[in-house]
Amino acid sequence: MKVVVLCIVTATTFWILNALNKDDYNTVVDYPVEFSFDESRFVAVGEMPKRVEIEINGNGWDLLRKYFHINETPYIIELGDAGNTDYLMSADLKRPLSEFISPTQLISILDDSLKFNIDRIVTARLRPVLDSNSFTLAENHRIISKANFNPDQITVSGATSILKDFEGEFPINLDEKRIDKDLSKEVSIEVPKGLQGLLSLEDDKVEVSFEVVGFLEGNQTLNPVLKNFPSSVTIEGEEEPMIFYYLVDSREIEAFQEIEFEGILDYSQRNQEDSTLTIQVNPLPDYIELIRIEPSLVKLRYE
Repeated sequence: MKVVVLCIVTATTFWILNALNKDDYNTVVDYPVEFSFDESRFVAVGEMPKRVEIEINGNGWDLLRKYFHINETPYIIELGDAGNTDYLMSADLKRPLSEFISPTQLISILDDSLKFNIDRIVTARLRPVLDSNSFTLAENHRIISKANFNPDQITVSGATSILKDFEGEFPINLDEKRIDKDLSKEVSIEVPKGLQGLLSLEDDKVEVSFEVVGFLEGNQTLNPVLKNFPSSVTIEGEEEPMIFYYLVDSREIEAFQEIEFEGILDYSQRNQEDSTLTIQVNPLPDYIELIRIEPSLVKLRYE
């Protein structure tokens, strides 16, 4: 049995070796390719094709090496003005690729074209803006001034299509929580995640400053004032107090304390469908934020 097995193995080996020495075999392989372009002027946006599927004819040993990617030398595809196209027709590759893989014969390139995305590199100056998701304010606090940045423009170089997506603005990550006072901070800036290698920054820091003020929460009873009411119309629950809830700028407390607030009920502004009337607070200076009024509207009663 051992002799039989040895004979079979030996015969099979000689048969395989003899077969691989023959020519005129066809097979399909994925041949490696690389793109060459001026990387100082252009950048690849997305993954570039790394292999092209081709049908070849040749010696058994040669086809075996190509099939198993043994000692393969990638075919270099030269792209001149790379930013003017996003594909390359396979027909344009057939002749130079055929010469490159000689003595193996190229029968056909199975893909019609090679698609890629290479973008021109440009430099843009973007306006820094606060990323609203990168900070929070303390309860009842507001930013009352425009955010100031130094420098007031961020110089960014990179792919044209990606810079267009920024729409002229560069988001600044403040990384602050529960801000309750004026802020002045030097912030490190970096290329957003996922865009490394596609963009580069001239500056790595920016100084951010803005003013913050606290608002005080309170409530007051309104003095009802009736306007344009006919004598035959009254308000249901007229004795019920009207209370408005507010936030007031802490810097304006003195001015606030001098105001007598009224609840204006203007009959001409009534809702004729359900005979209700909305209460309007007067005066309402811009340093007061109205939260709500209870009741928010009143029901009219006709005699």
